[in-house]
Amino acid sequence: MKKLRVYHDAYGKTLSVWIGDPSTEDCCEEADDDTILMRDATGAIIGFEKLNVVLDPGAERLTIELVEFPGDAA
Repeated sequence: MKKLRVYHDAYGKTLSVWIGDPSTEDCCEEADDDTILMRDATGAIIGFEKLNVVLDPGAERLTIELVEFPGDAA
């Protein structure tokens, strides 16, 4: 199973999602005003960051649901 890393920075108001190894990041680019794509040296997307993410006041955590898509199951 691949690792999925999710980080929320309340101070910076960002949500970063890594679908690959963050240490392999080679470059990043803006996809739109609020989204940044992180790529490895081959150009594959290994993560993205959403800007201006604010959780509801009093929210203590994020809920993450992992779903297997047909064809992804081993």
